[in-house]
Amino acid sequence: MGTSSAVRVVIAKPGLDGHDRGVKVVARALRDAGVEVIYTGLRQTPEMVVNAAIQEDADAIGLSILSGAHMTLFGKVMALLAEKDATDIVVFGGGIIPEADIPELRRLGVAKVFTPGATTTEISSWVKDHVRGAAATS
Repeated sequence: MGTSSAVRVVIAKPGLDGHDRGVKVVARALRDAGVEVIYTGLRQTPEMVVNAAIQEDADAIGLSILSGAHMTLFGKVMALLAEKDATDIVVFGGGIIPEADIPELRRLGVAKVFTPGATTTEISSWVKDHVRGAAATS
């Protein structure tokens, strides 16, 4: 991977949640900020998300979860990344995630959780600052 190439992020909507307007807004904001975005679409399984990230040589996975199944879905994605020796892929996410669950998600290895008030600027800046750093060291 050349040093000047864009950060590659797989954005996914795992689980049965059918609402994708918010995730599309985030994907567009990341693209506008110069991030290469691969949006996998709705109703992805954790396996589909991890496989897409590995196939696309992604630097990060961004999960949007509104269904309340965030502990299970993030946990499964983190476990699959470990199983496939792909823990260098940074995982972040957002959606309807209670503040009380964020420390546990961080313990699982999720790098950042954006709560509903997060702006697209905040998300784009975080991705460029944190994923770029991770990509540069790999």
